[in-house]
Amino acid sequence: MKKVFLLWAVFCFISLKSQNKQVLYNFAGLPQTLLLNPGSEINYNFHVGIPLFSGISAEIGSSGFSLANLFADDGININDKIETILKRLTTQDYGKLYAQVEVLNAGFRVDHRTYLSFGFYTEIDAFGYYPKDVFTLLNEGNSGYLNNNFLFSQIVYKLDVLGVLHFGASHQFTEKLTLGARFKVYSSAVNMRSKNNTGSFVTVAGRENAYKHIFSDINIISNSSGLIRNDEFLNSAGDYLQNVFLGGNLGIGFDLGITYRINENLEFSGSILDIGFIHHTKDISNITAKGSFAYEGIQFQFDNNQNYINDIEARFKRELVIAENERSYVSLRPIKMNAALMYRFGDKITRKFDNYFTKDFYTDAAGVQLHTVFRPLRPQVALTAFYQKSLTNNLQTKVTYTVDDFSVSNIGAGISAQFKNVNLYGLVDNILSYRDLSKANNISLQLGINLIFN
Repeated sequence: MKKVFLLWAVFCFISLKSQNKQVLYNFAGLPQTLLLNPGSEINYNFHVGIPLFSGISAEIGSSGFSLANLFADDGININDKIETILKRLTTQDYGKLYAQVEVLNAGFRVDHRTYLSFGFYTEIDAFGYYPKDVFTLLNEGNSGYLNNNFLFSQIVYKLDVLGVLHFGASHQFTEKLTLGARFKVYSSAVNMRSKNNTGSFVTVAGRENAYKHIFSDINIISNSSGLIRNDEFLNSAGDYLQNVFLGGNLGIGFDLGITYRINENLEFSGSILDIGFIHHTKDISNITAKGSFAYEGIQFQFDNNQNYINDIEARFKRELVIAENERSYVSLRPIKMNAALMYRFGDKITRKFDNYFTKDFYTDAAGVQLHTVFRPLRPQVALTAFYQKSLTNNLQTKVTYTVDDFSVSNIGAGISAQFKNVNLYGLVDNILSYRDLSKANNISLQLGINLIFN
């Protein structure tokens, strides 16, 4: 049972990515690229996404192991596989889960230089590091780790379920420079987090008994909002749905973006996303554990009726205080950065956009993109090389190769097709893993339907 519990804990923890949409970034002028770079150049006059279907994104990843490491039919006992995984993983390994659904996405051109956009989307963003000491203690106990410190500082995780209302503007200041910004209102339905924990547990040789167990400088904090009300878990889907749609804990943020044409063929673009915070004030539950405690066993006295168990419990509660409160707190959004250099070449095409302007395009483009997201222990970085091509005026494709924490063989592909005013797109990452998904450390996809009017 202990093995089963630990397997479940590891799987839940590791199965919990930041969203790196490297195939979508700067691809085919899709309206969704404005969410990755509000300073993107927009080459149409009006767009509206099909509600709930204009932008669907999902991603799951683990830097430590894949399902094949656990369930491959290789004759190795499941307990031995768990032991191997636990010993191989480090405190720098992590798991992540991301999902996003656009409820509304629309925009329109004010003049030949300015494009406004707005919308609302829901998002799930979960992230956690692997607490090696905690899982080792659960799996193997402390008998084989005399004088070894088990550190509680390794407990770092965060889960956000929220809705985001956003308004953005992209303005072409010169023929070379386009800048953009997006203002966001966050509505958190669920938040769970734990970080900046301290303290250790160690077992040493005792004087009065064989062993002495010591909890030192414990300070563990767990915050949550949107989960518990009146000491009971919320069990109504309606409560969570209401909080997503601006009924929950509110916050604000903004994005910034730039596109700069160095010359006719060479272009630089970049963005900083989710500079913001959420103030959690509703349905709060904060649990803290603080103090130090040393226990060396029981010295029985046979000439009295002392209740030893109650004495130990009272001392533990006195020296290692566990408390709960409902104080408000602030959580920061994980800041993300993108930067790309793209070289356009191939056949040159001139297109006219209504009465606003004409613009030159090239059928081919290649370049590199750098994506960074800032996490508690260290930034996560991904480097992508890409090639995109217009097969026809209405059909565009893109191929990417990405190196990140999960893989050095991540190949992605995307396609965008235009049928009159209807745009369909589909993007997928880590294509090689689809031969056997159980061996994949990371999977992501995006798809959607838009109406685009030139």
